[in-house]
Amino acid sequence: MGNIREEIEKRILVLDGAMGTMLQRYDFSEEDFRGTRFKDYPSSLKGNNDLLSLTQPEAIAEVHRLYFEAGADIIETNTFSGTTIAMADYQMEDLVYELNFESAKIAKQVANKFTLENPDQPRFVAGSIGPTNKTASMSPDVNRPEYRAITFEELRVAYKEQVEALIDGGVDVLLVETIFDTLNAKAALFAIEQVKEERQVDIPIMVSGTITDASGRTLSGQTVEAFLTSISHVPLLSVGFNCALGAEQLQPYLQRLSHESEFYISAHPNAGLPNAFGEYDQSAEQMKALVESYLKDGLVNIIGGCCGTNPEHIKAISEVARHYQPRQINVEV
Repeated sequence: MGNIREEIEKRILVLDGAMGTMLQRYDFSEEDFRGTRFKDYPSSLKGNNDLLSLTQPEAIAEVHRLYFEAGADIIETNTFSGTTIAMADYQMEDLVYELNFESAKIAKQVANKFTLENPDQPRFVAGSIGPTNKTASMSPDVNRPEYRAITFEELRVAYKEQVEALIDGGVDVLLVETIFDTLNAKAALFAIEQVKEERQVDIPIMVSGTITDASGRTLSGQTVEAFLTSISHVPLLSVGFNCALGAEQLQPYLQRLSHESEFYISAHPNAGLPNAFGEYDQSAEQMKALVESYLKDGLVNIIGGCCGTNPEHIKAISEVARHYQPRQINVEV
């Protein structure tokens, strides 16, 4: 079925765009989120996108299909909030394993179908591991700087359950993404290494951080170089950035990362910066032109889209990516 480590040496791999942006198009109601199974659930479920893998699986499969049809090589599972920590908002901690397993299964079935139709372009599934809604290295209370809402150990346990379910569901790679607090990411990476050791599996790992503003730092205060140093002890497939910034704003940080890193480099920026209504206006053609400058500079091995991007953006990106060679690294990953 193809090997991602082999494919990444041959060409620039295209990652999908935003799941949330696509799901908004369906305009699902509270009833749609509940389906029949959760009809009488005591808390409101609207907005729990991960749950749609159980209640609206055909919609999730369709989003994956649309991204593959647009030219994506890698799709992400619908599991961005798939930890007990994030699911506590909906009192759905008990469903975490099932949510991750089913999401991975849906994505893998779609990927296998596309690979069979065109074996020269094998398609892959990345298990999406989000940052959770808690931070381990900062206090949420300005009056109590010593306070932490979550511990490293609590994060490790939560991530371990998610990782096991994603692997059981058949993902090809694990993507620890949208990292705003590197300590959270280190807990995820620790959990992954644990599972790899316990199961004697060697699943590739992608890591993607978030530069939150023009200071060029993550939310927990790290520069590009500090972020890279903190995670480089793990044998990663790739390291990169996603979210928060558009392609234009992200470029200088990608250049620094590309210069410093011995790993493959990924980027999935937003469709520009949000407007006053929190919406993204950047067209597919505009984004394509900005991404092309990454490719001309030889900065990336994996390129895709984050907030505001849809299959039109991914189609434009995949068309331009075909004409460029992937970034070269001299050290074996």
